Amino acid sequence: MSISFEIVVFLVLLALAFDFLNGFHDAANSIATIVSTGAMSPHWAVAWAAFFNFIAFLVFGFAVATTIGKGIVDPAIVDHYVVFGALCGAITWNLITWYYGIPSSSSHALVGGIIGAGVAKAGVSKLVASGVLKTAAAIVLSPLFGFALAMAVAVPFGILLGFSKTAQKLFGSWVVIGLMTPSLVFMAA
Repeated sequence: MSISFEIVVFLVLLALAFDFLNGFHDAANSIATIVSTGAMSPHWAVAWAAFFNFIAFLVFGFAVATTIGKGIVDPAIVDHYVVFGALCGAITWNLITWYYGIPSSSSHALVGGIIGAGVAKAGVSKLVASGVLKTAAAIVLSPLFGFALAMAVAVPFGILLGFSKTAQKLFGSWVVIGLMTPSLVFMAA
């Protein structure tokens, strides 16, 4: 089945719209802590995020892109309708979470869009279980890993620098450690 040039242009423009939303959505999530703690000015935080988003493929390769492109649904069922549905779903979710101030991942929104569009077209049997499970595990394990790493960094800093006794009484030591972690990590960097 061939598709018209106009449809290709439309899908490319829709993908660029998603990419733009991904930029302001995910970059805002990643730099909010740095700016709000005063560790960096907004100007430098945006430059920092742009630089590392641009060079990430040099360090991490294309494994995530490969999983999203071939490892979520059977590539044989992907056509312009599936791409359109996936992008519309991801864009809609990004706009909803942005409007309500809910931090979420645009990449995970795209994965959800691909799953939804793929299931709508060909059913659950066309999902690639290993890719879906790997992605679902990352969604659950990433925050837990981040929490554990933050604790591993914050506890030694807390011991070395001491915690405010008032903050400890009001919130408990573990809450103080959790609140201090973002600023400590970025001050140390």
